Amino acid sequence: MLRSLTLLHDRIADPQAYPFTVPAISSIETLEFSRSGITFFIGENGSGKSTLLEAIAHHYGFGREGGTRNFANSSTASNSSIDSLTRALRLAFDIRSGRGFFLRAESFFNTATHIDDLDRDDPEDTFRAPPLIPSYGGQSLHNYSHGESFFTLLEHKFRGDGLFLLDEPEAALSAKRQLAALSLIHETVRSHKDAQFIISTHSPILLAMPKAQILSFDGGQIRPIAYEETPSFQITRRLLADRASFMNQLLRTEPTLFDPEN
Repeated sequence: MLRSLTLLHDRIADPQAYPFTVPAISSIETLEFSRSGITFFIGENGSGKSTLLEAIAHHYGFGREGGTRNFANSSTASNSSIDSLTRALRLAFDIRSGRGFFLRAESFFNTATHIDDLDRDDPEDTFRAPPLIPSYGGQSLHNYSHGESFFTLLEHKFRGDGLFLLDEPEAALSAKRQLAALSLIHETVRSHKDAQFIISTHSPILLAMPKAQILSFDGGQIRPIAYEETPSFQITRRLLADRASFMNQLLRTEPTLFDPEN
């Protein structure tokens, strides 16, 4: 289990280069991770949450666009912008087993294609590894709808001990499927003491997981906050409490609509 993350500032060659220009990233000293086994990264677009998650995945050895430590998708060169951050991180583990999976919603299509490519027959390969697709539900992930393929991956790869990283998994999951994902995550953590999930999300449904650690990247620094403090919860609560009034304000573009203090 990942205990903590430290940014080694003396390893940063250029503090004025991305991603160290992102305030929440440059402000990191040491982050302590919850022993609950579930941590959420939240924040506005551009706040650095996905950037840090990708750097953790790269440091751990996962494929840049997702997958396990055995993935080396050649199309991932475009994600090299996080290399400088990866080199500046120190991760402290109880156990670093190498097991787990990285689900990156943005590049999931490429990951599914890479799995298919690895399973294509090569008559010249005498020592070909066993096929992968049986461990992903028995058929290509491209044979499912986007949401079904996400959930199939969760059911088959996000179980047991290991480090499980998910970047905005709600992108393809309905509200009902998000609840099912919560149940799966809870069962995995409950049944496996070395299972750990770190999830970047905007979803108030996923964030509702009891006892989970929530780290906010807003405001230029990373800090723990309660579920009820999250913008996702506050905005959703206001919408559901009085939809008509909320939408009237929104469509009049009231500047204070998204201010939690109003």
